[in-house]
Amino acid sequence: MSKTSKPKILLVEDEQNIARLFKFNLSKAGYEIEHAENGEEGFKMAKLLKPDLIISDIMMPKIDGFEFRKMLISDDKLKSIPFIFLTAKGSEEDILQGYDYDIQEYIVKTSSPKIILAKLKAILQSSKDQKNRGEIEIQEAAETLGATVVPEKFPNFKGYGIEHWHLPFKNVPGGDFIDYVQIDDDNIAVVLGDVMGKKWGAWYFAIAYAGYVRSAIRFVLQDSKKLTASKIIQRVNESVFFDERIAEVFITLSIMIINRKENKINYCGAGDLPIFHYSNGKIKIIKSAGLLLGFSMESRYVDQEIPLSKGDEIYMLTDGILETRDSEGLPIESHGFIKIIKEKGRGNILNNIKKHVMKLSDEEFEDDISVICVKVN
Repeated sequence: MSKTSKPKILLVEDEQNIARLFKFNLSKAGYEIEHAENGEEGFKMAKLLKPDLIISDIMMPKIDGFEFRKMLISDDKLKSIPFIFLTAKGSEEDILQGYDYDIQEYIVKTSSPKIILAKLKAILQSSKDQKNRGEIEIQEAAETLGATVVPEKFPNFKGYGIEHWHLPFKNVPGGDFIDYVQIDDDNIAVVLGDVMGKKWGAWYFAIAYAGYVRSAIRFVLQDSKKLTASKIIQRVNESVFFDERIAEVFITLSIMIINRKENKINYCGAGDLPIFHYSNGKIKIIKSAGLLLGFSMESRYVDQEIPLSKGDEIYMLTDGILETRDSEGLPIESHGFIKIIKEKGRGNILNNIKKHVMKLSDEEFEDDISVICVKVN
């Protein structure tokens, strides 16, 4: 997989000569072109490819351009893709009918390549500018609200070093959240969650979930003599299940309660990735079996006890690192992260991991990056 990013255009056109001409000119201009012969095929390809722009003929067999456009508009994931109608006609009535379907432009097939390319460039640039403005607005909203889903400082917990590395996707507040809750002198809760999908809107849901976790910790502390990670997650699951606003938002959650008096960790997860336990040069992968939050009131969450020794390290992470691709397009995955841990070298643990991941990925990421490291000093 190449690290270069060419604008991807889906061309829907049944006339082969016209399709070949457009594909030649657009490819020559540096665009990546995919071709479908009718609206039915075009809709399937649009769902699969998520192109940056769609150009469609109007008069086509099976499903014509107008019906194709209606199908795209009815799909929340496709309706915002910039759309151009391509036609052999140039009448005013025909053009006005096209704009009724919320399109960006109307191109007559006989237009010169220079005019067509100029229009495409302008539309793609406008779409990019709108996206950039949206990202800026999200960042400004985060600053105005003063809300954060990742602590600025690492917690101070005697006998342990607890640090994290968080890098939001394209520097836009995203769906990962981290929290540290000091329960008493001997116990601290370490929380890592990932709100999936929703793009930049995931940030708002992450704030809500982080609040739910803190509320659950307070509730369990008041209601039970023993605080466990599973009780916290069970309480969050109950709250989410009955909250219609976020019940359909998928989330993974990992919670560790570190007990420094007994040198052990109480861990439970909900749909999360495994955690990694590094001890005496060996790495153990610890998996949870808990379902994603909010699916069922009957979801069962089970605690796991992890005894710790001096020098041990525990890693919790979201899928951003494991799905990060190297120069050959291969994801790092669990075995790759294990290799990174073993090769981290001396010095600051997270800085070394960060260097390894940055080098492997050429600093190209596809999601939020979040990893928490706990070390027994």
